[in-house]
This record gives sequence, structure tokens and C-alpha cells, in this order.
Amino acid sequence: MSTLNLTLLTDLYEMTMMQGYFKSNQNRTVIFDAFYRTNPSDGGYAICAGVEQVIDYIENLHFDADDIAYLRGLQIFDEDFLAYLSDFHFSGDIYAIAEGSVIFPREPLIKVVAPIMEAQLVETAILNIMNHQCLIATKAARVCYAADGDGVMEFGLRRAQGPDSGTYGARAAMIGGCAGTSNVLAGQMFDVPVLGTHAHSWIMSFPDEYTAFREYARLYPNACTLLVDTYDTLKSGIPNAIRVFTEMRDAGIPLTSYGIRMDSGDLAYLSKQARTMLDEAGFPDAVIAASNDLDEYLIQSLKSQGATITSWGVGTNLITSKDCPAFGGVYKLAAIEGDDGHFIPKIKLSENTEKVTNPGNKTVYRIYDNETGKIKADLICLVGETFDETQDMLLFDPNEPWKKTTLPGRSYHMKELLIKVVENGRRCYTSPSVMEIRTICTREKDTLWDENKRFINPAEIHVDLSQRLYDMKQELLSQHSN
Repeated sequence: MSTLNLTLLTDLYEMTMMQGYFKSNQNRTVIFDAFYRTNPSDGGYAICAGVEQVIDYIENLHFDADDIAYLRGLQIFDEDFLAYLSDFHFSGDIYAIAEGSVIFPREPLIKVVAPIMEAQLVETAILNIMNHQCLIATKAARVCYAADGDGVMEFGLRRAQGPDSGTYGARAAMIGGCAGTSNVLAGQMFDVPVLGTHAHSWIMSFPDEYTAFREYARLYPNACTLLVDTYDTLKSGIPNAIRVFTEMRDAGIPLTSYGIRMDSGDLAYLSKQARTMLDEAGFPDAVIAASNDLDEYLIQSLKSQGATITSWGVGTNLITSKDCPAFGGVYKLAAIEGDDGHFIPKIKLSENTEKVTNPGNKTVYRIYDNETGKIKADLICLVGETFDETQDMLLFDPNEPWKKTTLPGRSYHMKELLIKVVENGRRCYTSPSVMEIRTICTREKDTLWDENKRFINPAEIHVDLSQRLYDMKQELLSQHSN
């Protein structure tokens, strides 16, 4: 995966439009914004992930001889255009919101400033990368929120939609807050913790459950989590696990990382019974891990029932974001460079209000409450606008502008979110490690209000427009309505 040439990871119409621009000698610099319209799973936020892979893709963008031969074989591209492609490289700039950041609908996550042929080509791959990783990182953040401080392991590789989905999904899940992944390739590629226990087949391959547990404990005394539901959880599995733990303790083997895992049954009832049995046997610090088609809703329900589970293995529902399998990001033209070098704003209209785009060369500011450190709102504005944090700030809903609020001066502070990651086609940004991004994401989630995190009818963080951008948008709307 790391050496695959992704240049042709694009929709055919990107290539045919490129040739159209080439033939008509149109290659002005343009601005495209990648953004999304609705939070996944009807949530109150999303998590940004995938920027590093976007940068990698841009850095390695080229048409090799096999690519050119394939395109020639389609018999829709002329030789002069193919000659142009053979020397193609990306020469533009890319801005992005940092990975691990909490993000909200309608604000640009990626801004591409490049000649239109280049900007058009990269649309599909950018959306493919960002849509997937933002989706899985968001799902992981929701699962970890439900776990409320307990460890969450991602182990969905076998149910993911292919190797890329399983591996880059594991990366995104780690960013969202997971403690580790079962995916060894992801561990190697991204230097993240790999975790795991054993399968039912391990138990079944031995003459009896006790012998299987004892042999596993002999091999892995410092990571001894035993799967107790192969036969009978309460009558056989837990008693045999306790027997092995007792033997280890009596032999002077430190019980540093040990416990049981359950993969079936009534997890609330069984975990409470298991906790009692382990405590009475003198193992109050034994971990109780659970799996079995878990998601954020089931975890939250189990915890509300008093389940004593302290570690959660989440597979299918996390790696596929089963309840919301698509992120819905889009990539829209926002401006075209004019003859005078200034950008001419462009707008896409629609019968659906949410599909009307925000025009112009934009950036995004996050507004924080000084007293709590929580997010008050995000503000999309035009590049070059400045704000005085000592002055009152008027915010208004861009769709219902009569809804207004004023933030008193010195009660808030602002941070620009979009940062340049590619300049003149070359990387100008060093991504943190995945584990560092995970830490960033943890801090970012702390800037949300509890009301934003709830699963049912979460409170909305408003994404507003500056007055200048709002006025520009209204002017363009008026022009196109005549």
C-alpha cells in the first residue's frame, strides 16, 4: 500500500475535464474547498483525519509509462494531452485543518489552490482519503466517549472492506481515541500499540479449557487475558481462569496485565458475576474485557446497567462505521483567478439551502470561551480579515441572520484552523506521529461541551460567516437570481 501509485485513483470525468481545459487553453489558478454537510451518526461533531495521506498522495503524484499506455488505450485522450501528462506534477498549495481537530459541517477541511487541471485531478483521491478516515476517527471518538475512560481496542480488520480500509481505518481509530489495534500492519506502518488475546480455537485445540489457559499463561505471563466463554462462562471459563491466576500468583509470577475476555452472552450480567468471582478469589485488579458486536450505544447501555467491563474490543461496527457508512464530504469550486491576479468568487446554487456553497478565498477561525476553554463557534471568513479580541463580536446564523449573539470583548479568543501543508507542490508541514495526533484529539474533544457529545439530539456548535463573506454571498445570490 505504501508504494502504490495512486495517480489513476480518480474518476474518469476528472481526466476528461483536464483534457478539456488543456484543449481550450484554460489553466487559471483556482480554489477548491473540501468540506462536509452533516455530522456522521446525527452527532454533534466530527474528527479530522487523513491529512498525512493526502500529502503523501500529492508528493507522489505522477503518470508513469504504464499509466500513459493505459490512458492511450482508452482512445479518448489525444497525444498532445498524454505528452503533457507524462511530465505532470502538482505545483499548487494545499491548506488543511490539523488531524485530530474536532470539525463541523460546511467549513473547509482542505483548501486546494492550484491551476485548474491540477486541482481537478486531485478531487477524487482527496475525498476518498478524507471521507474514510474522518468517518472512522469520528466513530472511534464516539465509542471512546461511551467507554468513559475504559480502554477501547480496535479489532475490525477481518470485517473491513479491504486491506486499505482495515489499515487506514485502524490509523483513524487510533486518532479518535482507541488504545490499540489488532492490526499488525497498522502497528508497523504507524507505530501504534498492537493488542490481542486468543481465539476460541486456541481453547478447542487443547484437551480441556484449563490446559489451554495454563499453556497460554506460560507463554504470555505479562499479557494474560483469557477468553472464558468457549464452553460455559460461569461454570467453567471463569473458574479455570481463576485457577490459572492463582497458580501464577503462588509461583511468584507478577500479575501485571491479566484478566478475562467475554465474547457472548448477557455481558452486563456476566461481567457483574465475573467481578464478584474474581474479587472473592483475590484478583480485584483483573481486567474484564468484552467484545461481541459492540458500538457506542451498546457500550453506553451496558455501563448504565452496571456492567463491570473495563476494556472493550470493538470490531465491525467501528471499522465500517456500520450505522453511518459514508462521511459525505464534497469538493467545490470557490474562486477563479482573474486577469488582475485577484480571485473572483464563485458560488454553486441549489434548491436545497444546505447545498449552496460559500464563495471566495476563505479561512476558518475557532472561537473559544476564555473562562471555560470550550468552543463558542467557528467562523468562516475571507483570507485577510482581522479581528480584535478586545472588542465585542457579533455572530449570526447565516441561514437565519436574525438569530444573533454578541460575545463581549476579552471574553473569547480565536485560532485560525487552516494551515499550509503543501507549497508549490512540495510538503511544507511535518505531521505529528499517530499517537501524538491521538493526544491532540483528546485535548480537542475536551473543548466540546458535554451537550455536544451526547448521542441523541446533541447541541450544535454554530459555524457562522463573517459579515464580509456573508455580504459577498448575498451579492452573488442576487446576481444569479436576476
